[in-house]
Amino acid sequence: MLKRIVLGIVGLVVGLVVAVLVLAAMARDAGDVRVPAGMRRNQALYVPMRDGEQIAIDVWYPATLAAGQRIPALIKATRYVRATRPGLLARAAITIGQFSSLDRRLGSILDAGYAVVLVDARGSGASTGRRAIEWSPDELADYGEIVDWIVKQPWSNGRVGAWGGSYEGNTAEMLAATGRRAVKGVAPLYDDYDPPIDLAMPGGVLLSGFLSEWGGANNRLDANDYCGLTRATGLTCAVQRLFIQGIKPVDADKGGRMLDSIVAARRNYDIMTDMRAIENPRDTFPTSRLTFGDISPYGMRDKVEPLATPMLVRVGWLDAGTVNVALGRFFSLKTPQRLEIGPWSHGGGEHIDQFLPDSTATVPSSAEQQREMLAFFDGLLKEPGGKVPAHEIRYYTMNDGRWRTTTQWPPAGMAPVRWYLGTGKTLGRVAPTDSAGTDTYTVDTTATTGAHTRWHTQLGGADVTYGDRAAADAKLLTYTSEPLPADVEITGVPVVWLRVASTHDDGAFFAYLEAVAPDGKVTYVTEGMLRGRHRKLSTAEPPYRTFGPLHSFTRADAMPLVPGEVAEVPFELFATSVRLRKGDRIRLALGGADRSMFALYPPAATPTWTVHRHSAAPSWLELPMQEVGAPQP
Repeated sequence: MLKRIVLGIVGLVVGLVVAVLVLAAMARDAGDVRVPAGMRRNQALYVPMRDGEQIAIDVWYPATLAAGQRIPALIKATRYVRATRPGLLARAAITIGQFSSLDRRLGSILDAGYAVVLVDARGSGASTGRRAIEWSPDELADYGEIVDWIVKQPWSNGRVGAWGGSYEGNTAEMLAATGRRAVKGVAPLYDDYDPPIDLAMPGGVLLSGFLSEWGGANNRLDANDYCGLTRATGLTCAVQRLFIQGIKPVDADKGGRMLDSIVAARRNYDIMTDMRAIENPRDTFPTSRLTFGDISPYGMRDKVEPLATPMLVRVGWLDAGTVNVALGRFFSLKTPQRLEIGPWSHGGGEHIDQFLPDSTATVPSSAEQQREMLAFFDGLLKEPGGKVPAHEIRYYTMNDGRWRTTTQWPPAGMAPVRWYLGTGKTLGRVAPTDSAGTDTYTVDTTATTGAHTRWHTQLGGADVTYGDRAAADAKLLTYTSEPLPADVEITGVPVVWLRVASTHDDGAFFAYLEAVAPDGKVTYVTEGMLRGRHRKLSTAEPPYRTFGPLHSFTRADAMPLVPGEVAEVPFELFATSVRLRKGDRIRLALGGADRSMFALYPPAATPTWTVHRHSAAPSWLELPMQEVGAPQP
């Protein structure tokens, strides 16, 4: 009896495997069918570059594309693999209609009448070449040649746009710097206008936790190691490969041997190795001999402005430090921009208003965000001439829920108000008159902002949840105001100006703006940080508008702290828009470490600070704010 049961189970398994193999062999997805114009709906091919390298692209056409029809194209260029090859189970699921190889967002773009061109950046995915840095000059030149290829196609109407989030947001912005007049509009979404300042080294403090994870993931992607990417081993890896095989080869590479050869020969740089060699955000990378200015959107300003390509820009209030530099772009780059600042995680998939429940639905929803993006491109790419969007900022106010529009920053009505650090760890609006007054704080290197922060969301777009910060504040030096007599709105870029002496010549200064409710709950609002060596105020012309104390972050301006000597440490926090209620108290929390993501300075020591808060050396927090009326019913 047992033998018959075992044989029956084995037979069932064999039968299922055979069925899967048959279905997989028959698999036809949306890309296998032909459009009325006669082409396969999806094609994967190489486009040769000026230096002989081959850039892999996937081209998708609308299902209704007719012979002789001319349509615009949207480009998304990535270093995270343009397309993957489905495994046996995935192909079978496609065949029986339980799964589609056509991404929902991609499908909506095709349905709107666009061709879509997905691009593997040089040295990544199925593309040849070597990566010595991200967003290199060669990568920029490649994208220009991809545009040239597109406009030569019989289906092209000669108008091209680009969109993408995160890395792909930067490549979208790069398309506007290619000098191609065919590029009529770009949508850099959740991107990094100045990558070291808004992400990799904010305030000169190395975001080592993020860079280590991100760099490692890139290395595994470049090696086509998808099991390593998900940390799957043994049977788990084998099962995973039934769903995803890895990088998709081009159509001409039937067996994937060309792809295997490209991957085996790949010798890309390692981001973490380069970043550990950089002491200052404006230093030169050792591998490429380039600087962040050479590869960042802000450094391409002279290439973007001549054609004034319109932009749709989206950033989230708690998505790393991207808002400040997005505002800098808006007021410096001479090109039409619609800047949207929302309550979004990285990528816009999660609602991050810390005053609302974690389950709050994203507004606008991802689908609505997609429709707004398509409306932007419709106005620019579908007809000659194009509809240039209004140059304006649309922003959401947290703990209020309203959206507003402005063309100035901070918005009208906001005035700078100084809150001075005072006796008894207080925060008040009256400047100190005492001739002496200090507080001593020994840096707690175990201090953390948690595991779901504005920095963690950069690794996949997860929700941002700080929770009640009361316990975390016990490890910090805090200054708290009296209860507010009325509701206030804070919209703009807060600034901290510290007078502090340290026992060590190096250190990082973290400042957190928080709201303390009448019941004692502490809610995170925003933060900022500065490594002490970068505290020197710069008088040089910045590459884009800034909203607080200006630091050059160059080696020439580096100023190590002098132990025991009072230093001025001024820096901006990341922009915010928040409503605080009557009875809430404003809190400034100071620390010297955030072990959740940041490197320690110094790496093996514990500095003690003496914070000065007297008439000769006051320390303060400056907030752009105004009193507002009672809450609306």
